[in-house]
Amino acid sequence: MTANVSFVWDALEIAAEPNRRRLLHLLASHEQAVGELAAHFMVSRSAVSQHLLLLEQAGLVSARKEGRNRFYRLDPVGMGRLRELVEQFWTYELDLLASDAAALAAQRPGLAQHHTTTSDISPQDKGPLP
Repeated sequence: MTANVSFVWDALEIAAEPNRRRLLHLLASHEQAVGELAAHFMVSRSAVSQHLLLLEQAGLVSARKEGRNRFYRLDPVGMGRLRELVEQFWTYELDLLASDAAALAAQRPGLAQHHTTTSDISPQDKGPLP
């Protein structure tokens, strides 16, 4: 389990960099060649390739070679793990925020005593992330 956790945190850190986030957005619609992707950036094609290599090592994209070109696409398994981590983090942070708000409200006279937290809501009621 430890290896899996470090993999996910590495993937989160790698995906957080703005150029790599942009690459993930570009690949969300379809597979693309490095040259096609590089056209969207002010950095060199080599720099884009390095970003793609990191994304591949983190398990977020996969690559295939065709002739002299490398084509990249999102890896659904890696992206699924990344989404799960973000959802867990987001739920935890919302729970903390709701708890802090309830504690502040309890200190003020005249405010309602019961506050719903995200932990009071079933996962099906939470819906997708914005």
